Amino acid sequence: MRKADSFKRPENRDQTRINEQIQAQELRVTGSEGEPLGIMSLKDAMSKAEELDLDLVEVSPTAIPPVARIVNYGKFLYQKEKKTREAKKNQKIVEMKEVKFGPHIDIHDFEYRTKRINEFLDKGDKVKVSIRFRGREMAHTELGFEIIKRIIDQIGENIVEKPAKLEGRQILMFLAPSRSLKK
Repeated sequence: MRKADSFKRPENRDQTRINEQIQAQELRVTGSEGEPLGIMSLKDAMSKAEELDLDLVEVSPTAIPPVARIVNYGKFLYQKEKKTREAKKNQKIVEMKEVKFGPHIDIHDFEYRTKRINEFLDKGDKVKVSIRFRGREMAHTELGFEIIKRIIDQIGENIVEKPAKLEGRQILMFLAPSRSLKK
């Protein structure tokens, strides 16, 4: 809390409680650099923050006793946003790629598509393999299952997430990158 004549009171831009909004009577207080100042009453913590011309910000309200930090509230929000942006940047969004085959696929086309499957899996994406049957091809679904076996032989140590299954007029199989590649 700062002096009223020299400073406009900070507005609470998120759900964090600051200054008079804090309801706990006893707090574990840390300084602006993270150094522990000990367990204090709310009144003592507020006076310490006022003395340093900073804000009292409740960092962990669920802890017993709740943790509060004496810090500039604007700087605290900036650091918090910076952490969330950094976490979001490091997050990998797994995409589902689909590779389609036919029951009478040529050798070169098969090799090209299995190469693409391996590239997708190496990037960390999941792959949906589908073999579509048209018309009289439905009488020879065993050709599709032979192609599935060849694909599994080609993909190496990657994981078959959902094994091949005939659903309607197509055989579907889902592949995921191996756990060693994820790390």
